[in-house]
Amino acid sequence: MELLISDYTLRTITLGTAILGAITGMLGSFAVLRKQSLLGDAISHAALPGIAIAFLITGIKDSHVLLLGALISGLIGTFWIRGIITKTHLKSDTALGLILSVFFGFGMLLLTFIQKQPNANQAGLDKYLFGQAATLVESDVWLMTIVTSICLIIMLLFWKEFKILLFDADYTKTLGFNTKTIDVLITCFIVLAIVLGLQTVGVVLMSAMLLAPAAAARQWTNSLSTMVILAAAFGAFSGVVGTAISASQNNLSTGPVIVIVASVFVLASFIFSPNRGLLFRQIRFIKNRHDLELHKTLSFMYRIAENHDNISHPHAIKILNNFHGFTKGTLQKLVDKNYVTLDGNMWSLTEQGYKTAANLYNQQSQEHE
Repeated sequence: MELLISDYTLRTITLGTAILGAITGMLGSFAVLRKQSLLGDAISHAALPGIAIAFLITGIKDSHVLLLGALISGLIGTFWIRGIITKTHLKSDTALGLILSVFFGFGMLLLTFIQKQPNANQAGLDKYLFGQAATLVESDVWLMTIVTSICLIIMLLFWKEFKILLFDADYTKTLGFNTKTIDVLITCFIVLAIVLGLQTVGVVLMSAMLLAPAAAARQWTNSLSTMVILAAAFGAFSGVVGTAISASQNNLSTGPVIVIVASVFVLASFIFSPNRGLLFRQIRFIKNRHDLELHKTLSFMYRIAENHDNISHPHAIKILNNFHGFTKGTLQKLVDKNYVTLDGNMWSLTEQGYKTAANLYNQQSQEHE
């Protein structure tokens, strides 16, 4: 923390990764909910030839120029994907895989060509493959801030349209909204976010940065607005923590560490989220199983008790041994719920237990019918 406060370069990198995490998490929510998880991977790989071509044209390694080339290339790849899906019989996953492999292969070919040129200025372009957060400067952070602010303002202005399109595209058309324009707007924002992160996280890992915070946030809520806020928070926190861990150790690349931290959020969310988490799901499963055993035992007691005019007629506990689901723990729970009373080795149903058991028995009879 002291290093973060005193070191200007580290503060710049931390701020940049936090902003990047926030915008990718925010826009990644739309990609996840639209079932376009592979879109981030395809766009990030499609941006690589744009970086190489921008360098070949200008001969300089200015990050803004290279990212502009990446943006153009990413948009071309995105609209080619849309064209393949709409103009052919190919499914979206095939189109995404096709564009990803073709553009990435072309980009690697160009990078290899550039590396063999007698130009000392070409060194370092490969950082866009895996990212190099240490190259972030103040102007890059300002660019991220401006783009994030624009995305946020437009998202707030068109929030209703985005939300309706996300969950019911046909209904959006009936309301008179131009669904194609809204869809293109969301996609362009996702491309922008990916391109901004190439310098920090790189082509290979950028899709994880886009999807991990959103996937983690989805486990905690069913509300779109809450999910977007949580995803932005998870992304920003991953950026800050990942940068801090990377700065505290030698020879640790910041981008991969940020992705690992984001993945920890995903893993923790999959396990500990109250509604969808594996831990609470298992707890609910065990509770439901115990409740089922309790209800079956109570129904068995009811069938025994209904043979007597007096519902509180005592019966020996050993009779219950004939019932497969009976346990001493189950009997004690029935006593705790005031369904059953115990007197030594004898049990009897209470009035409350008889009424509850009668309802359960009738429900089971109707289900079997």
